[in-house]
Amino acid sequence: MNSPSKIGPNSIIQTVAALEESFGKNEAETLLRRIGQGHWIGNLPSEMTEESKFHSLVSAIEKEIGERKTAAILEESGRRTAAYLLRVRIPEFFQKILKPLPSGIAFRLFLFAISKNAWTFAGSGEFSYTAGKNPEIKVRVTHPSKPVVGNFYLGTFEALLEELVNPNTKIKATIKQQESSILCSYRCTI
Repeated sequence: MNSPSKIGPNSIIQTVAALEESFGKNEAETLLRRIGQGHWIGNLPSEMTEESKFHSLVSAIEKEIGERKTAAILEESGRRTAAYLLRVRIPEFFQKILKPLPSGIAFRLFLFAISKNAWTFAGSGEFSYTAGKNPEIKVRVTHPSKPVVGNFYLGTFEALLEELVNPNTKIKATIKQQESSILCSYRCTI
């Protein structure tokens, strides 16, 4: 039997932080307890965590507060994750190399670099991208989840591309259920 796929702890850490920002700390903690996710209060993960825990959190939040509010929470969580990556994980020298490059070249270099570590956010899913005139990033979520989870990746990619490729980056997201997978397609205007 294969061991469960893992993803970075920021998926959970930043989702809880975004909940707290949106609802206030006390109400967010009450909500987490009510949806059976109270174990995260004061006990956030500090290392790679089973992707099932993130997807369980997302599903429970959506069931409680609805898709629209959950989408906003997850987009903010993704932006917070991007800020963490820029502060701690993406080497400063690499950031300095990318920023002055033409957008198309910076996009290709950046996506090539993150594709090497895509498992840290895609878990058991798949990550791909195409460059060129209409660049696109794709994430296939294969772990059972809700389509709203695609907003986490939207927030992450948008914030990273705005910072490293072009501050005017726009992303049109198409997120849909396809059989047992969730297909997340992010068409980028850079």
